[in-house]
Amino acid sequence: MIEKALNGDRRYWTWLGFLGILMMAGGISYAKQFMYGLGYTGMSRDVSWGLYISQFTFLVGVAAGGVMLVLPYYLHNYKVFGRITILGEFMAVAAVAMCLMFILADLGQPMRALNVLLHPTPNSILFWDMIVLNGYLFLNIVGGWVILNAEKKGAPPPKWVKGLIYLSIPWAISIHTVTAFLYCGLPGRHYWLTAILAPRFLASAFAAGPSLLVLCALILRKYTAFDAGKEAINKLLTIITYAAILNFFFVGLEFFVAYYSNIPGHMHTIDYLFFGIEHGGHVYSNLVLPMRFSLVIGIIATILLLIPKMRENYSTVGWLCGAIFLSLWIDKGLGLVLGGFVPSPLDYVTEYTPSVGELFITVGVWATGFFILTILYKAAISVKLEKEA
Repeated sequence: MIEKALNGDRRYWTWLGFLGILMMAGGISYAKQFMYGLGYTGMSRDVSWGLYISQFTFLVGVAAGGVMLVLPYYLHNYKVFGRITILGEFMAVAAVAMCLMFILADLGQPMRALNVLLHPTPNSILFWDMIVLNGYLFLNIVGGWVILNAEKKGAPPPKWVKGLIYLSIPWAISIHTVTAFLYCGLPGRHYWLTAILAPRFLASAFAAGPSLLVLCALILRKYTAFDAGKEAINKLLTIITYAAILNFFFVGLEFFVAYYSNIPGHMHTIDYLFFGIEHGGHVYSNLVLPMRFSLVIGIIATILLLIPKMRENYSTVGWLCGAIFLSLWIDKGLGLVLGGFVPSPLDYVTEYTPSVGELFITVGVWATGFFILTILYKAAISVKLEKEA
């Protein structure tokens, strides 16, 4: 079926060529980082997780968000999602692939990843993160591809693949739960030291993943003959809306616990993220504007999605889903990880600014993910349109 990705119009090849240029730029920057070391980045002793790990954290949620299609369709026989479930599974494949690439970029020397296999340590959360990420990638690749191949042949999928699909449902929850444990298991970082971090991760995942899926479905509807269907998109919007409400509720809980209880460890990081923090006669506020912008556009978009008329216009829906996706990317892809390092356990303030090379590598990884997604979607849509014809 992969041969179907070799056929496309000028827009299709222009898009792939554009992604290829970004991938090449990222590859060149990564080669420089590989030769020079992590000193090529803006990370330091005090901020040891930067843009790479923040993107990894966000994309784990995007991957986990695909379960919002798989669960209703396979477990509850909700046929409305029948046309787009494969899109959710392939989106998860691309997202996990990007997660793994960001981890390799953050290691500096990719060979270090072999230490997890050569010297397994089950008492380490990183060991289990490796297990759940690679397992989820395997489940979605095999499950999605086998079912799509069966659909192409006009035959029912083999019974054994249903077991993989059912297993992928709790596995999707596990990938973001284990990722949350990487943070909330660190007693020296007060901002992350909260039992609500895993539920907050899952709520944001179930809003961000479907938001990206809706955007992809609307783009496919505009530029191809594939239509996900109004009812399917409306159900996804319902999931996005309530997941976003739950996410902002959890954010509000963090504010309450920090300021009502007057806990310095929690207050200082939230101060830094939303108001700026004074230290040594200088006010540090690099993330204040992005975090305020994230909160405002996220809340406004969520409120507007509650209005039925706003959900009837696909152009408006696209902007609202894009706003929620961007809001959660800023919150979890920047603020949560980078804010957790300010102040340090020794009460020092070290701000982090990614280097130009880091930005190119990050863009290159995202471009690679969208390249993978485009190829998989091209194959899936070609099969579906052929069967319908």
